[in-house]
Amino acid sequence: MAAPRTLPRRPVESAAQRCFRSLRLFRGFLGEQSDPDGFYTLLAGDAVRQIERHVDLAGRTVLDVGGGSGYFTDAFDARGARGLLVEADHGELSGRGAPRAGALVGDGCRLPLREASVDVSFSSNVLEHVPDPGAFIDELVRVTRPGGVVYLAYTLWFSPWGGHETSPWHFLGGAYAARRYARRHGHPPKNRYGTSLFALGAGRVLRLVRSRDDVTVLEARPRYYPRWCGFLVRLPGLRELLTWNLLLILRREP
Repeated sequence: MAAPRTLPRRPVESAAQRCFRSLRLFRGFLGEQSDPDGFYTLLAGDAVRQIERHVDLAGRTVLDVGGGSGYFTDAFDARGARGLLVEADHGELSGRGAPRAGALVGDGCRLPLREASVDVSFSSNVLEHVPDPGAFIDELVRVTRPGGVVYLAYTLWFSPWGGHETSPWHFLGGAYAARRYARRHGHPPKNRYGTSLFALGAGRVLRLVRSRDDVTVLEARPRYYPRWCGFLVRLPGLRELLTWNLLLILRREP
């Protein structure tokens, strides 16, 4: 990875602006089903700003793992990056029409890329859908160049939306929530507990990344909340309920 460019100084946000950002994201989340374009475009722009606190994206190669139809990859391209999308589900790739040029169908736990080949590895709300989060993180780190950045964010199981479309009944057990959903809707949920949705919390993943000697944790905090809410991640037990979506930004070490 080339030496980082000096990032332009961003205006310091006021407390009101930070709270407004969180409110906009929450309102967008509530409208995800009716306006997915609006929500994912908003979320992608927010993720770009979070990454740009650590690296200038212009000219960088950014890998988007599990990025669906490419909202995030489009946002990276708009900032001058070279976006590369890897998605396991061909149907998701085609969610907005023909898959974007250069997109690959691939498993996040076995990425079809050589070691140290990208500047930024990015994953948004995918980790809770893989059976082996350790292998997934291994791959994100493996393909990232020394000095590069890994962005990883996912929904915690014991948050109010941890069961995805089966929430909040997942608090009574994932299998029960899935059965209840099928009874009420006449078909199983898209995210099947134990197959494509897993009960993943914060503690396990924090231990995984903090035990590694090949990464440094740059940020560990709730993704959608104002930055001062970072203390929640340091509260075992309560963080599982209150964090909602855990954001980790890591730097790959030599």
